[in-house]
Amino acid sequence: ANLKEKDSIKDWLCTRSGSRVSITFPRIGNKRKMLDLCIKNCMMALKDMILKKSNRDNYLPKTLEELKKALLIKHLPRRIEAFDNSNLGGDSPVSAMVCFINGKPVKKEYRKFNIKTVSGIDDFKSMEEVIYRCYLRRLKEKKELPDLILVDGGKGQLSSAKRSLDKLGLSKIAIVGLAKRLEEVFVPERSHPQNISKTSPSLYLLREIRDEVHRYAITFHKQKRDKRTNQVLNSQLK
Repeated sequence: ANLKEKDSIKDWLCTRSGSRVSITFPRIGNKRKMLDLCIKNCMMALKDMILKKSNRDNYLPKTLEELKKALLIKHLPRRIEAFDNSNLGGDSPVSAMVCFINGKPVKKEYRKFNIKTVSGIDDFKSMEEVIYRCYLRRLKEKKELPDLILVDGGKGQLSSAKRSLDKLGLSKIAIVGLAKRLEEVFVPERSHPQNISKTSPSLYLLREIRDEVHRYAITFHKQKRDKRTNQVLNSQLK
């Protein structure tokens, strides 16, 4: 039997094993039967991997399509950006944004925000500030805009975020709020939450994104708070 690039494969196997390797092609007997069985098993494993990847690739667009229908939006939400505020203890308020593209987190697109114009704890005004700052900069830099914006919160946070989008002329961007208590999804200009099944894959995706931005915001807040605490301690020690 002929094997393409036999010498290259042999050299690679020698390097991996750290010893001499020979390649033989049994034609008859038990070794031939063993070789045929190995080939058959490898082909089955390869087909299984291809099938699983195909199912996974097909699953995501179906989830995004389901989300598009559930939220009554025009475009498939391939790029979803989510925002959350963190102000534990009322100290060092911050906000954060995460980005999911095709249902997967893209961490290089994550952003952190210090709250600059809001005094005290005010989730609504903080959300309004951060959404405005984020997309004002995006417009100035002519960078890609999201298909869907998700805010962690209910009607109050959603209305505040929508107000900033309207000021920027971005009212066409779809935006929703996901309230923690009952996992209810709110859309602008509707007093009642959208009717999305609690077992829907699209709701699971929104929850995953919401949980990720919540984690990211809390982590940033703790880092900022710890840094401030260390600065105070160091100043007292001097």
